[in-house]
Amino acid sequence: MNVPFRCFASLLVGLLTVTRCPASECPPNTLSDAEREAGWQLLFDGQTTQGWRGFGKKEFPRTGWIVEDGWLKRRGPGGDIITEAEFDDFELVFDWKIGAGANSGLKYFVVGGRPGAIGHEYQLLDDGAQPARTNDLHRTATFYDVLPLQALVGPKPAGEVNQSRIVVAGDRVEHWLNGVCVLTYQLGSPEVKAAVARSKFKDVAGFGTKVRGHLLLQDHGGEGAFRNLKVRAK
Repeated sequence: MNVPFRCFASLLVGLLTVTRCPASECPPNTLSDAEREAGWQLLFDGQTTQGWRGFGKKEFPRTGWIVEDGWLKRRGPGGDIITEAEFDDFELVFDWKIGAGANSGLKYFVVGGRPGAIGHEYQLLDDGAQPARTNDLHRTATFYDVLPLQALVGPKPAGEVNQSRIVVAGDRVEHWLNGVCVLTYQLGSPEVKAAVARSKFKDVAGFGTKVRGHLLLQDHGGEGAFRNLKVRAK
C-alpha cells in the first residue's frame, strides 16, 4: 500500500517542530532557550569536531575536513565522518552549501556490519551541474537511489545556503528542503521494499527498515560545508 504524501511534522506541533531564531538573535551553531527547553542538541559547535569521528575509525580525519568560519567543511579526501551518538527516532535540521559540481549526502541509520558506509541517504548535489547524475532517484533531497521526490523542489545554486530537515518518528520518515516537505515514506512498507529491490542496495540485509545508527556526512567529491546541525531525539 502506498504511503499518502502527507507530512506529519507540520501536524505534530510541539513534538516534531523546531524553533529557528532569526539570524540577528541566534548566532549560527547555537541553541535558543526555546530549543533547549524542547530538547534540541547541537551536533556541531562551530569551533571543533567534537562528537564526530571518521567512519570505521576511532578519531576524526587528520586531512580533508576542516572547521572554518563556523562551518564544518569538506576540502579534500578525508573519508566519511559519523556522529559518535546513534539515533532511531529523531528530528534533524542542518544548513549546507555545496561547491560547483560537488556531490555529497547526509546518511542516517548507518550501522556496522554492512559493506561500507551504507545508510539511508538524503542526497546533496549540485543538481544543475550534474545532468548525468540528476535523475529522478538522485536529485537533492531524494532517498538516494530508492525513492524520488514527491514535490520537485531543487536546491539553491552552488555556494548558496540551503536548509534541510529529516524527521523519523516510528516507521514514518520525512525529507524537507528549504521549508518544503519533498518526500515522505514508510519504513518497511511494500512500496519501500519494492524500491529497495530495484536499487543498488537490494543485497543489503535489512535495508529500508528502521535501525538505530549513526548520522554520516559523506566525502564524495568536491567542496561541501555544514553548520547549524541540530537534533532532537525522541
